[in-house]
This record gives sequence, structure tokens and C-alpha cells, in this order.
Amino acid sequence: MAMTLRLTEAEDKALADTAAQLGISKHEAARQAIHDLVEATRTPTTTDWLAAAEYVGKRDRELLDRLAR
Repeated sequence: MAMTLRLTEAEDKALADTAAQLGISKHEAARQAIHDLVEATRTPTTTDWLAAAEYVGKRDRELLDRLAR
């Protein structure tokens, strides 16, 4: 879906500089920034918490076993 994004000169320069530094287009840099903001502000779901617990359980299995003794 298309949209128009109006930026100040300073915002446009910052976006252009960041995109150049990353070697991507301003369009892609803006899309990535929006995605990162949405992900950072969303509420974790039960599935997210279960996945995190499973990851920690696998990563720290030895430590958890020692603590359980």
C-alpha cells in the first residue's frame, strides 16, 4: 500500500545518511525503522513468553540442573 511520508529537511537528511551508511534505500530504511518501532512497542504474547522460557531452559540446562539439587 502506498503512502506519502512528509519529513522535515533534518529528518530527510538523517534518513538519507542512515540509509547510505547501511547501503540501503531511504524507502527501505524507513520501512525497517517502522518495523523496529512496532516490534519494540508490541505487547509480548503467551507464545513469546513460552518461547523465551524454552530458549533459556535449553541454554542454561546445566545451571538449572545444578540449582535444582
